[in-house]
Amino acid sequence: QVQLVESGGGLVQAGGSLRLSCAASGRTFSSYAMGWFRQAPGKEREFVAAITWSNGYTYYADSVKGRFTISRDNAKNTVYLQMNSLKPEDTAVYYCGAGPRLSTYDYWGQGTQVTVSS
Repeated sequence: QVQLVESGGGLVQAGGSLRLSCAASGRTFSSYAMGWFRQAPGKEREFVAAITWSNGYTYYADSVKGRFTISRDNAKNTVYLQMNSLKPEDTAVYYCGAGPRLSTYDYWGQGTQVTVSS
């Protein structure tokens, strides 16, 4: 059974930092892409960042480029999202996803709340 478990969310002031973690288990993810998405109240889920597990290529939404960094630890089967210079508009539930390609995600975590106060 595939499981993605996010952690690391919380409340932070604008300009602060948080690091989200996504621990993956239940299958081999070596050929997969791992992504972070977020959903704010009343809005659709949107792409934030992604990384290919095999070679570590990274992709970012324009809104987070230069502020967020996605990385992976193969030994721990864990993907991270380092979020710096946080803004109130970054407030959302952040979800981790895994899929066979960057455009397709088959598995999702339960989400972790990030709240940025002004």
